[in-house]
Amino acid sequence: MFKRKPRSYLQMAGEFVYPRGGWSRAVQYVAHRMGRLPDQPHRIARGFAAGTFINFTPLFGFHLLGALGLAWALRGNLLAAVLGTFIGNPLTIPFMAMISMALGRWMLGVDGSLAPAAILGAFASAGRQLTHNFMSLFDGRVAQWDQLQTFFHAIFLPYLVGSIVPGLISALIAHYLTVRVVEGYQRHRAARMLRRTAGQARKDKGA
Repeated sequence: MFKRKPRSYLQMAGEFVYPRGGWSRAVQYVAHRMGRLPDQPHRIARGFAAGTFINFTPLFGFHLLGALGLAWALRGNLLAAVLGTFIGNPLTIPFMAMISMALGRWMLGVDGSLAPAAILGAFASAGRQLTHNFMSLFDGRVAQWDQLQTFFHAIFLPYLVGSIVPGLISALIAHYLTVRVVEGYQRHRAARMLRRTAGQARKDKGA
C-alpha cells in the first residue's frame, strides 16, 4: 500500500485559493454536496444563504459560527450554511471587503475610500492590539484602547453597516439558485431510484 504524501501548509493554502480541479469543479462539488443533503430544498437554501450573507460581514474568525447561528435562527440547514461560507476565500474576500466598506462609508457619510489591503491590514492590526490587551491581564503591560476605538468607528462600523445590502442581495440570489439546483438534483435522484426499483422488479418477476 502506498501512503499519500502529506501536503504542506503552502500547498493547502494554494489549493484554498485555487482548488486542484479548478473553480468549476469546486462549484460542481458544492452543488453536488448540497443536492445530497437529506433535507427540504428551501431549508438547504436558507442555510446556504446564511453562509453567503455572513461572508460579507467583518466578523473575521467568526464567519462559521455566525453562519451556523443565522442558519439556526432561519431554520435553515446547518451543513449548507457551512458550505455557504466557502464562498468567502482569499480571492473573494478583498472584493467583498471593498464593496461593503465603500457602501458603509457612503451610508454613514464618511469621506474617502480604502483599498482592500488597507482594510485587511487594519483588521490585522486590531487583532494584534486585542491580543496585547488580553495578555496585559497577565504580564502587567498597559492595555491600550485608543487605536481600537478608532478602528471601530473608522473601519469596523462602516464595514458592518455596508455589508448588509450586498450580503442580502447575494443571499437572495444564493437562495434562489440553491432551491433550483437542489430541487433538480432531488428530482433526478428520485427518478433514477424509481428506474432502478422498476428494473429490479422486472428481474424478480422474470425469475
